[in-house]
Amino acid sequence: MSVAAAPVQFHKALPPEEAARGDFYALLARVLHAAPDGAMLASLAAAERLPADGDPALSKAWEELCLASSVMDADAASEEYDLLFVGIGKAPISIYAGFYTGAFAIDHPRVRLQAEFAAYGLEHRRSTEPEDHFATLLDVMRVLVAGGAGRSPADIEEQRRFFEVYLEQAAPRFFNALIASDKSNYYRKVAALGLAFMAIESESFELD
Repeated sequence: MSVAAAPVQFHKALPPEEAARGDFYALLARVLHAAPDGAMLASLAAAERLPADGDPALSKAWEELCLASSVMDADAASEEYDLLFVGIGKAPISIYAGFYTGAFAIDHPRVRLQAEFAAYGLEHRRSTEPEDHFATLLDVMRVLVAGGAGRSPADIEEQRRFFEVYLEQAAPRFFNALIASDKSNYYRKVAALGLAFMAIESESFELD
């Protein structure tokens, strides 16, 4: 699940905190698009821990995800992903934002997102997946925060608008459902990181 636009050449370097935000969005988008493979699990296991003077919830969640990645098998991660988000018939956990906002068909976020992607000059590559897949929404936020896919970062007002409309309510509900599921093991750690990061983003947008 990803987005793309026509290539453009040079962009200014991001401040470290903005690059870090983009990295968190990219990580969450990646592990919700598909289960982490062996290389990604190894990379997470070896990743540096966050500074002790940072957000305690985010630091704890990051450390626990890194530790879980060090003992997680790629095949087991894939099986858990399928069990949670694919399943047989209806998936135990919906991975689509509209489910968590009670969206009606006439005003479903998928309809509005098609116009959003077009306005941003982004292409929804995986047309077989609905636009409100959380991996897609998080990937769009990555582009808005850090640039890429042929465009510079969006201004803070545009980042705030997209976040508030599509993620601020839906994402915490999704992550909480994932934490509560008895089928969730590794993805409970992913969800804890997602919850902590969404809380920081919400607070930051309120302060800006």
